[in-house]
Amino acid sequence: MTSTTRLVYLGPPGTFSEAALMTLPIADRAQLDPLPNVAAALDAVRQGDADGALVPFENSVEGSVSTTLDELASGDLLQVTAEVVLLIRFALLARPGTVIDAVRTVSSHPHAQPQCRRWLAKNLPDARWEPSFSNSEAARRVQAGEVDAALAGAFAAPRYGLSVLADDVQDVDGAQTRFVLVTRPAPPPPPTGSDRTTVVLFERDDHPGALLEILTEFAVRGVNLTRLESRPTGAGLGRYSFSVDCEGHVSEARVGEALSALHRVCAEVRFLGSYSRADGRAGVVRPSTSDDAFHEAAVWLSGLRGDTRARSTDGS
Repeated sequence: MTSTTRLVYLGPPGTFSEAALMTLPIADRAQLDPLPNVAAALDAVRQGDADGALVPFENSVEGSVSTTLDELASGDLLQVTAEVVLLIRFALLARPGTVIDAVRTVSSHPHAQPQCRRWLAKNLPDARWEPSFSNSEAARRVQAGEVDAALAGAFAAPRYGLSVLADDVQDVDGAQTRFVLVTRPAPPPPPTGSDRTTVVLFERDDHPGALLEILTEFAVRGVNLTRLESRPTGAGLGRYSFSVDCEGHVSEARVGEALSALHRVCAEVRFLGSYSRADGRAGVVRPSTSDDAFHEAAVWLSGLRGDTRARSTDGS
């Protein structure tokens, strides 16, 4: 990418998404622009108005961001090329001079409020919560006098001229949010040995054991799943797709063969990318599911079928 690269993120400025984007080396030489919601950020990439979008994907306390999952499961295909995991700490922000007893309304992104639920119940039991598209948007609303306080990162306070009424208001210390950098489809980054692959799987039809069939294709090839969840397709009650993260890279035989088999089993396999894991953790590959093992098995089978070239390669 060139110096004119434009990256967008869930805004306005001062969100955790912006903070996550700033950790990527590509951000140092790119134009960074906030957009009002996840759908707008991803559509900017689809329409060619942006080279990439950094959006929240899942949180260790509240789970996956359903808007992101649904946007990636439909519309023109997009591809995840990188991920960022950010430690999340919330503060209660208000206009200068506000005392906590005067707070009657609190705003945040829908994923923030559950992460601070117990603190709010104890310290602001009568305050009404109002959702915003992002925590930074909630801070902007406080600045505009639309609500009394916002749950956001403390770093957003000076940007919006606010004060920190209380810091570290999250119920769980060490909570993390995973963000993904999404681009238009392209060959995935090369494997690093610590990779993740994301796909969305659509059932061909609803029948007993349908999910088991999907899981079996991963299991028999030794591919470990790191996330699996169902999402409604919108085609009617009982119709679901499965959003899946697995260890490994599509270039590895075990992952490639699993996806190939799923292509036969499923109505659609939407490949959303293979990319380096933010935690640097390498998956455990059993000897029987290594690339060498798959290659040796293919050579052996070719030999059985009478392929003399395969026999000479095998040396038998």
